[in-house]
Amino acid sequence: MKRTETPFELLLDLDQRAREHAAGLPAQEEVRNYWSGVGFMLNGQRYVSPLEDVHEILHIPETVTDIPGAYPWVKGVANVRGRLLPLIDLSGFFGFESGPVQQSEQRALVVEQGDLYCGLVVDAVSGLQHFEVETYNSSIPVNIPENVRFCMAGSYQREAEFLVLSFRTLAKSDRFLQVSPGSAVA
Repeated sequence: MKRTETPFELLLDLDQRAREHAAGLPAQEEVRNYWSGVGFMLNGQRYVSPLEDVHEILHIPETVTDIPGAYPWVKGVANVRGRLLPLIDLSGFFGFESGPVQQSEQRALVVEQGDLYCGLVVDAVSGLQHFEVETYNSSIPVNIPENVRFCMAGSYQREAEFLVLSFRTLAKSDRFLQVSPGSAVA
């Protein structure tokens, strides 16, 4: 005579069979924290700026209108989707010697901080960069020129050193906001 199993016994049997044929749990991996920023080249050096500092990345517009009386590092203004975008040559602003730069590689990192809206022209963009938080070094390397140090925020190390450049700090600088010898900062 066949014994009738209760629903509870059927569930116990199902549980036992499921445990016998179940795959093991995946190995628990160490969770790592990452910091992300936009990587770019300037004067042969790798830089990264916090992701929240960069509004967008653009090719250099074909039509750029000069601004008479402005410093040479102010490249001019361009109409981008109906908005006037001032273009600032970041290498020129920092006083770097102009070296060989491929115009096709240059990009404008658009910064929008309150009333400030401008494109910072860099030599090349290496895209989104992720760094393990533990690789951050808060000290600024001694070989960084004084005219760049004011907006430096340390560095991250991966296969090479990436210097962290704060566009928020740059945008608050009176020297950056004064685009011509006769202009006054409000």
